[in-house]
Amino acid sequence: MTADQEKKQAALEAVKYIKNNMVVGLGTGSTAKHMIEAVGQMVAEGMNLTCVPSSDATEKLAKELGIKIVELHEVDHIDVTIDGADEFDGDFQLIKGGGGALLREKILAWNTKFNIIIADSSKDVKKLGAFKLPVEVIPFATKQIKTYLEAEGLKPVQRMKEGNEYRTDENNNILDIDIFEVEDLQELEIKLLKIPGVVETGLFLDSTSLIIVGKEGGPEVKKRKH
Repeated sequence: MTADQEKKQAALEAVKYIKNNMVVGLGTGSTAKHMIEAVGQMVAEGMNLTCVPSSDATEKLAKELGIKIVELHEVDHIDVTIDGADEFDGDFQLIKGGGGALLREKILAWNTKFNIIIADSSKDVKKLGAFKLPVEVIPFATKQIKTYLEAEGLKPVQRMKEGNEYRTDENNNILDIDIFEVEDLQELEIKLLKIPGVVETGLFLDSTSLIIVGKEGGPEVKKRKH
């Protein structure tokens, strides 16, 4: 199976957890796209769903597919959110934000009862950090934060797009940092969020309920034990 086939397989398994009249959080990225298309099909077939998007791109796609979209403040909870990940480990810890939507994705995850992560098998790692960790920072403080992170040995690289500073949907910058040598991710998360001007990190350490991985022999469903 190709990675894209694995992504689609995981997405189609995940949407089985969506029931009529639910409020659903829609993730962002290439894996989530398959899920959004499947949700669009469910809506077309008559299912009543209210969905909260995690990015402008997701909102655009969902609306094109006829999915009812609302803003987070219009609902009091989200029943299930389905999203992708750049990496996940055996402790259900994730790195997210390769697509730049980490802030809204984390807000959705925090406001959701049941978070499902869908991924191809390449995202399953023994240790997080081969994929650089995105850190969302406000433009005003980016230079100073980058200097601080360099001094901490985290090798920050400012994300660029077509020769210009990359900007998130919230108009912030992203610094991608190297955390492969870091042992205590909880401690790192606390340390990073204490820096004035850091808005959020792509570490999702304890929000995931279920991980569904596309595999040759069929989707593997991993349930959090605690």
